[in-house]
Amino acid sequence: MRVLGIDPGLRNMGWGVIEADGSRLTHIANGICHSVGTELPERLLSLHEQLTDVFNRFAPDTAAVEQTFVNKDAVGTLKLGQARGIALLVPAQAGIPIGEYAPNKVKKTVVGVGHAAKVQVDHMVRMQLPGVEINGPDAADALAIAICHAHYARAPGMALKAKGTAA
Repeated sequence: MRVLGIDPGLRNMGWGVIEADGSRLTHIANGICHSVGTELPERLLSLHEQLTDVFNRFAPDTAAVEQTFVNKDAVGTLKLGQARGIALLVPAQAGIPIGEYAPNKVKKTVVGVGHAAKVQVDHMVRMQLPGVEINGPDAADALAIAICHAHYARAPGMALKAKGTAA
């Protein structure tokens, strides 16, 4: 099973692709889509085009996207939600299942602690994908999301639940 993990962001959208064969995980690729342009529609289009290119290059079987958490900046949260819409749209256009995971669930699954620091997430991703060269914190988060999805998609009935959360 090839999994595309996506860490949504309006400026930087992290992505990571892993291969899951039973409990064995293999790193395929990772990177960051950087939005281009000054206006929101341009930036969203830029992210869509770049993520579509990633999707076409690596042909994942399933995808996972981090859920948005609401913070004090309502405008920032709305903009992040629009970037998250792009992260959901690209795999949906291909008709593949999409899982959604809260940041704490990803951290708990990968690190063992729901409120882990980014450094801890990066470290555990490197432990689970030996030799990986990570292209930045957003890419590390995306790989963690992919690892989380691979873990839950292996459990009986979890793939269907993950797909159902994207509806």
